[in-house]
Formats: sequence, structure tokens, C-alpha cells
Amino acid sequence: MSYAEKTYKSNDGLTLYYRVYGTDDSGQKSPVLCLSGLTRNSGDFNDFAERYSKDRKVYALDYRGRGKSDYDPDHHNYNPQTYLGDIFTFLDHESIQNAVFVGTSLGGILSMALAALAPQYFKAVLLNDIGPQVASSGGDRIAGYVGNDVRYPSIEDAVQAQKSQYISAYPDLTDAQWKAITVPAFTWDDDQGNYRSNYDIAIGVALKEQLNEDQAVDLWPFFEALKPIPTLAIRGALSDVLSAEVFAKMKAVKPDLQTLELQNRGHVPLLDEPEAIPVIDAFMDTN
Repeated sequence: MSYAEKTYKSNDGLTLYYRVYGTDDSGQKSPVLCLSGLTRNSGDFNDFAERYSKDRKVYALDYRGRGKSDYDPDHHNYNPQTYLGDIFTFLDHESIQNAVFVGTSLGGILSMALAALAPQYFKAVLLNDIGPQVASSGGDRIAGYVGNDVRYPSIEDAVQAQKSQYISAYPDLTDAQWKAITVPAFTWDDDQGNYRSNYDIAIGVALKEQLNEDQAVDLWPFFEALKPIPTLAIRGALSDVLSAEVFAKMKAVKPDLQTLELQNRGHVPLLDEPEAIPVIDAFMDTN
């Protein structure tokens, strides 16, 4: 493996998993902290982390209930406030003072909230297909599948199912790319003898309860907290989560915001697109 596997304890006693890319000799630049989407995990960032760990440490976290982290016995703890507490605990655990945050979807929302609460931790931010408003079409789509207990007899079957479900977001992926994004999303279940989603399906219960509370948080003040922080925002042109209108408003609110829109990508870009790599390279080089 090109990374070290480590754990830390949450404030309420869960064992939470993370990956560390890079060596003690690759710490010349600010570390990078990768935060994944709602049901995803550290595996999504493997290629990204390898690319940028030559001269800096790159950390990728599994939130509670995802990947190799403990599942929470109380589904009410699957909420942004708890995730923020876990991230603060992680930052203290690794003695990280100033980092580049890379947030995909939920990870971007958490990055904005963290910047509002504790800007001193931030060297820069990359927001991957997320902003301070989630389009209702994308939000409804996500709420419709999160927590469904889908299972497949083989990883190949899972790949085909993922392709069928997400082809509109990735119309030009190769078979190898479909497998690469599918493998982190599933894990083998010894008891049932099949592959299941690599997260606690109780997250779906928590999400539905939170949506039913109908107390939407205004995220624009969190985004405005990024005004003094170098920020690159990436949008998939086919995204049903980050609308073109919100993307334009983000630029108006923060005129120095660096933006990139990727064709043939929905929610979310993979950050390895040929058009994205030089833009991200330049952003990382200056931060």
C-alpha cells in the first residue's frame, strides 16, 4: 500500500479510521485533509492523495459509520455537528495546525463550517461540486438512495449497477474507471456472502429524520467565511447538486474564487480529469 492505516478515538469512544499518504520526508508543504461525500470514504481519494503526497502529508478520513470506522450505535449521531467534532479531534490527534482542505459534497459543507468555526486551521480549500445551496433535484435523488440495503454477489455486479445508476453523471468513463469508483463503495459481508454498501445504512434513517425536521441551515454565512482563504471551486457541468446559478453567485460573493467547470461530469467530479489536473496542480503549488 502507498499509505499508512491509522485510527483515533472520537470523544464518545468510537474508533475512527484514516489514511496517511507521504513520509516524514514529505512534509515541506502544508498537509492536505480529504473529506469525502455522504456515503463515501477515504478510498475515493487514493489517486488524488498519491499525486500530492510527494512533498506533503495527505490525510483521508472515514467518517463514523463509513469504511473502516466504527458504526455508531445511535443513528442520531450521524449529523454534521458530530462529524465536525470528530474532525476537530482528528486535527488535535495529528497536531495539524494549518492545512489544505479538500471537500467533496458533504466534505465541502463540513469544510465551510470548519472555516467559519476555526479559520486558523485553513491554508486553502478545494470545494468539489458543492456550494452553500444544494439543488432540490440532487438533494431528493440522494435522499432516495441513501440507506437502501443494496447487495450484489460479485464486485462486477456492483460495478454494472453503479454504471446504470450514475451513467448520466459520468457518460464517458472507461470500465476501469467504473471499477475504481465502485470498489471503495462496497465491502464483503461474510455473514450474507455478498457485497454490501460500505457504510452504515442507518445513515439513511438519520438523513430522512433531519430532512423531515425542515430546519434548513443557511450555509451562505459559512461560505462567506472562506473570503480570506484561497479557494478553488470545481463544478461538474451535469451536476444536479451544485447549480450553475449558485456557482455564479459563489463567484460574486467571493470575487477571488478560482472556479473550474468540467464537461461530462455530474455529481461529483473525480479530480483526475485531464482538464482538472493542471488547475489543481497550480492551486496546490501555491498553497
